[in-house]
Amino acid sequence: MTTETAAEVTAIDNRPAPATYEPGLGKLSQPLVGRAIELIWREGQLLDDKKYEEWQTLYTEDAKYIIPVDPDTDDFESSLNMVYDDARMRHMRVTRLVQGYSMSAVAAARTSRTISRFTVEELTDDTVTLRSAQVLVGFKRDKFQMLGADLTHRIRFTGDDARIELKLIRLVNSDSAVNASGFLL
Repeated sequence: MTTETAAEVTAIDNRPAPATYEPGLGKLSQPLVGRAIELIWREGQLLDDKKYEEWQTLYTEDAKYIIPVDPDTDDFESSLNMVYDDARMRHMRVTRLVQGYSMSAVAAARTSRTISRFTVEELTDDTVTLRSAQVLVGFKRDKFQMLGADLTHRIRFTGDDARIELKLIRLVNSDSAVNASGFLL
């Protein structure tokens, strides 16, 4: 990998280099980051395909799946959350969705999600923490619904295995009424 100066990047791309450009900091090109992004995209595909039982296997046993109401909180245990699931709660949620115990599962929305704008928050030898943006489109009863969210995923690597240790979903409209009970975010 070459380390180009801002002037060289400008000459190659024909665009002005950003003021904060620092050569050699291509964290997105790191192998663990690429594997983490692939896992996040796989998770989105499983959710869109409603393969909830397979979806929950992507998580570590101690993982948290959190959707806070307060868009600015970092104290999830003491704050009101739409969802604050550990392994037991994720399993119960999947059981309701798969076995029809949930009214929202009976005629679940068809969904399509796009996850992009990845930035590396933290990179260690065995974890990657990524932030991204998600746009989720749901279709149910001849109506479309769109939800936007900022996501944080922490992925833990053990050898060749990669699993989600944290999924934090900060809905753009979390402090308003959110009608998204027909699918997982």
